[in-house]
Amino acid sequence: MIVCSCNVLTDHDVRNAVSGSEGLPRSPKQLYGCLGCSAECGRCARTIKTIIDEALGACAKACCAGCPHSQAHAHGHPEHVHHLGDLAHVAAA
Repeated sequence: MIVCSCNVLTDHDVRNAVSGSEGLPRSPKQLYGCLGCSAECGRCARTIKTIIDEALGACAKACCAGCPHSQAHAHGHPEHVHHLGDLAHVAAA
C-alpha cells in the first residue's frame, strides 16, 4: 500500500529500508534520507513511524538479544546501532 503519495513510497519500501539499511532509520526523516527523498506534506509521517516501529519490533523479536539493534533497543540507546549484520545470520538460521 502507498503510504507516502508525495514520494510514492509503499509500506514495503519502508520495511525494506529499515531491514536493509546499515544506518537503521528510526524516524521518518532518517528513512527519507536512506531512500534519497524528503518529506513534502508530512501527512505520512505518523504512518511511516508506525511501520518503522513495527519493523524494528519484529527484528527484536526475531533476534531476541542477539543483534546490536535489540540490545540497543532494550537499553534505550538505538542511536548506537549502526548496522543489522547479525540479523542476516539469524534470518538465515
